[in-house]
Amino acid sequence: GYTMVYGIIGMINFAHGDVYMVSAYVTAICVAVLSFFGLTSAALIILLTLFITIFIIALYGWSIERIAYKPLRNSPRLAPLISAIGVSLVLQNYVQISQGAKTQAMPTLLPGAFRFGTDTQFFQITYIQVLLIVVAFTSMALLTYIIQKTSLGRQCRAVQQDAKMAAILGINTDRIISTVFILGASMAAIAGVLVTMNYGSFDFYIGFVTGVKAFTAAVLGGIGSLPGAMLGGIILGMSESLFSG
Repeated sequence: GYTMVYGIIGMINFAHGDVYMVSAYVTAICVAVLSFFGLTSAALIILLTLFITIFIIALYGWSIERIAYKPLRNSPRLAPLISAIGVSLVLQNYVQISQGAKTQAMPTLLPGAFRFGTDTQFFQITYIQVLLIVVAFTSMALLTYIIQKTSLGRQCRAVQQDAKMAAILGINTDRIISTVFILGASMAAIAGVLVTMNYGSFDFYIGFVTGVKAFTAAVLGGIGSLPGAMLGGIILGMSESLFSG
């Protein structure tokens, strides 16, 4: 999400981490509502939660672009940056006031794990971690296909390279920029669903820490490159885990 927005308008969307934070709350609310209405299938709850959260968070992404970025598109570069930080603060306080400042929690939907080794020496990976890895790579593969192989992707790359020339050639640059914000927010929604289900706890401040890490990963992998952002994330995550160990 960071990389795509930077690639299309050359600016960092510092509200992106808080969009991810909102998706964590939407995930928990969806799970609670679906369970309340009698759904017992974990697979169905996860699938419906994923689609509902993506839809709601995509609306957040579109709204942020319309409110915080579009009016400032031709302003000095510092103006939209300050605006994005403002949106970040608004989202944090909006969630803190509406949902409370306490750390929230949700139950594990997929208990259990794959275990390898003996009873005393073993390695295990939980079912939800397997799901996280599969969905993350599938999402990245789908996004890469959209950007590289579809008409929408070609228009995005054209706007990224030269927005004025793309507009002259008939591309609706406003629509493309809005679409990129929607795609970025959708990826944040997928992350929010997966990470919330994996850790089971969250609060209104998780977006800041995750946003800083995501920004670092994007810069590490070469900001503007989707595969680079993913590789940067893996390097950062492995380094953090190995260092703490």
